[in-house]
Amino acid sequence: MRDRHDVDPAMILPPPRAGDGEYVRLAVSEEPRTAESRGCTLQASNSLERMESVLWWTKALLCFVTASVAGLAVLKWGVPFLLGKVLYPMMQWEATAFGRPVLALVLLSSLALFPVFLIPSGPSMWLAGMIFGYGLGFVIIMVGTTIGMVLPYLIGLFFRERIHQWLKRWPKNAAVLRLAGEGSWFHQFKVVALFRVSPFPPYTIFNYAVVVTSLQFSPYLWGSIAGMVPEAFLYIYSGRLIRTFADVQYGNHHLTAVEIAYNVVSLVIAVVSTVAFTIYAKRALSELEKTEKDGEASIPVAAEMEKLPMEGPTLSQSSRFSL
Repeated sequence: MRDRHDVDPAMILPPPRAGDGEYVRLAVSEEPRTAESRGCTLQASNSLERMESVLWWTKALLCFVTASVAGLAVLKWGVPFLLGKVLYPMMQWEATAFGRPVLALVLLSSLALFPVFLIPSGPSMWLAGMIFGYGLGFVIIMVGTTIGMVLPYLIGLFFRERIHQWLKRWPKNAAVLRLAGEGSWFHQFKVVALFRVSPFPPYTIFNYAVVVTSLQFSPYLWGSIAGMVPEAFLYIYSGRLIRTFADVQYGNHHLTAVEIAYNVVSLVIAVVSTVAFTIYAKRALSELEKTEKDGEASIPVAAEMEKLPMEGPTLSQSSRFSL
């Protein structure tokens, strides 16, 4: 006979509740479902990636086809219209309406004044190449573009604070622009030359924006001249090539096999040189930007741009704005 103090442990434990049993069964049954759902999610993700890849290639193919059709249309109708209705009549008009000295002065004035109003000066460079060739055409382009780079710089000195506030909207571009105002004289010269060769930023905007950096006037001037030399020759060559096509199409001029070979080889060299210069300039600017970031502490660009100069810059020492 058991003592009344000897209690069976099983009698102390509460009986299992239905809710607990259901929770255990649900918890156990969720494991295979979780693995299955992960597999479905992974499969759906792979399907989505494949669909995005197909859509991307489809868009790329459509863009390529559209660009090809547009290019063929331009070559078929656009170029003949431009040569016959615009360029060739213009060349005939300038040959009879103006003398060469007056025309040279008109082109030089346009190259000097267009950048002040942010107007592209490419057409004037083309005309200088078409009419005056590599000798006098190069002189006109370099003198006109040099004046066109100096005038906006001098005008920008009077609007430094407004330009400074305007650049705050694009802090990344301002950080790249700051490279032009750092380092030694040769470093500033090299950066300005690279900016002129590269497509970023457009040099008409660069002429104004650079006044808010610590860039000195001397490396700005000589770096701009050095960077414009390849572009000047490219415009002169393309202008001469356009004039050759116009003469062949409407001037009863026939190209010989040597002239055709020369034009083809020159065109290939011009295209390759332009691409090479652009790639080199972009890579060099990227390396300079990376070197600057690695060598400096990370300071927010917006905070640095708040530092305004206490006194105005001169031609030999540009603005003390810190981008």
